[in-house]
Amino acid sequence: MALQDAQVTVVVIGYDDAAHVADAVRSALAQGPAVREVIAVDDCSTDGSGELLEGLAAEEPRLKVIRRPANSGGCGTPRNDGLNAATSPYVMFLDSDDVLPLGAVDALLGAAVMHDAPVASGLALRKELPSGRETPWQPELYTRRTLVAHPARRVRLVRDTLCVNKLYSTAFLREHKIRFPEGAFPYEDFVFGARVLAAGPRIAIVPEPVYLWHVRRSAARLSISLDRSDTANWQARIDADRLSYDILLSAGEKRLARATRARFLDHSLRMYARELHLRGADYRREWWTLTRAYLASFDESDLTAATTPGRIVARVVLAAEEPRDLGRLGEVAARPARLNPPYAHTDDGSPVWSADLPQAELDHLLLRPVHRLPAAVDAELRPRVRGTVLRLRLHELYGRMAEGGPQTVEAEFAEREAGRVGFAATAPLTARPESDTWSAEFPLDLAALGSGTWDLRLRLRFRDGTERNATAHAVAGAGLLRRSALPSLLHGVLLVQPYATHSGALAVRIASGRRGLTEVVRRRLKRLLR
Repeated sequence: MALQDAQVTVVVIGYDDAAHVADAVRSALAQGPAVREVIAVDDCSTDGSGELLEGLAAEEPRLKVIRRPANSGGCGTPRNDGLNAATSPYVMFLDSDDVLPLGAVDALLGAAVMHDAPVASGLALRKELPSGRETPWQPELYTRRTLVAHPARRVRLVRDTLCVNKLYSTAFLREHKIRFPEGAFPYEDFVFGARVLAAGPRIAIVPEPVYLWHVRRSAARLSISLDRSDTANWQARIDADRLSYDILLSAGEKRLARATRARFLDHSLRMYARELHLRGADYRREWWTLTRAYLASFDESDLTAATTPGRIVARVVLAAEEPRDLGRLGEVAARPARLNPPYAHTDDGSPVWSADLPQAELDHLLLRPVHRLPAAVDAELRPRVRGTVLRLRLHELYGRMAEGGPQTVEAEFAEREAGRVGFAATAPLTARPESDTWSAEFPLDLAALGSGTWDLRLRLRFRDGTERNATAHAVAGAGLLRRSALPSLLHGVLLVQPYATHSGALAVRIASGRRGLTEVVRRRLKRLLR
């Protein structure tokens, strides 16, 4: 099929999203002549979204509107409605609160036609709103243009669970009867993606951004992926993961099926484990029970295929009947991971999670390269009028740190919203044999950082030249994590608050001047009123 003859249907789905759906539709129409039609499926909205879409369609002949008579309860059914109505050779999907960047359709369509590929996939960018900070989704897959002759040749494809950063041959989907799960089925993308991979298509990869995924954490109604407040969401994720595994295994794609298990351990399990210490006791017990039951279906090779942090979390959950060590477990699940002390051994010297849980074996830590281990660094920040110092302490890890020979540590404070670096310096790591640690100190000018929330990032360098990115555990106690007001020649006054993030890492909030102090008080009152 020649490129000029190949056209695309963009299916936009939405429910009660009148504030954003017009932007989504316009971003699809703005892709140019390659888009033959935009099909907007309104899932029985009550906020005027349907009327808004029909008003747009009256002025735009390429826009067609489908209004469902009853709400489906999920994203799968309206996407299937749009797929059924599509008349173009290719189809894409777009959610009402997201947008397509200019050139997205041309980039995907050109690659699909060039390689005669039933699927083309490009980079999705997670855009935090209102800050605007963008983070690439699964960037390792999208470093260059390439053609994957069969999904089994690049099993990492299973980690990109999105359907919206891809273009599909409509005939391919219909020939293989590939559809989304109907009704209230969260994580429908997981299952749809597994069905696509099970059909074994050629997949054209492009490095260009083709989807802007808007993340609105302060929205009145959170998206399914963000609303993790009860265990029904976790059960839905397990169900989608299990079904994905079964689909690929039934298709004879054993490597891809196993890769879905590694994805669960490395991504889903770690993400939810990081939040466990923030949940109530009932949630924790139910989550633990559900997780143990699902992990019991994994075999040893499934665990071996996962990265070290996911494997550690899985072993602890399998070994313990009740939730335990949630703070430490959350730091193992962090990115980058930190395995904090204590470091216990069995009688024969094998490393284990703790002396009272020897079933949770950590012997794989003895085999991993040192720069890939979950190094544990403690951080203390003591704000002072004169001479604020950041103190770091790297812990030994079953003898592996000494084996690697840590030489230096680079520390930087990056502003959370904008990502800019306000401080960066390198210091030698000095061995403290009496405590099995290495230490480093950095003088820090807090006034030079200025207002904002600053995250501490580290880079450890070892004797052989390898490096390990890390974050630091925020040491509490002795007044370390308390707010301080410091006089400043530059700002008049600095309000400084070192604190531990949800994953236990050190960060610091700084408000400068009277305006900064007023904003801190305003935010605090707002939280109290909530």
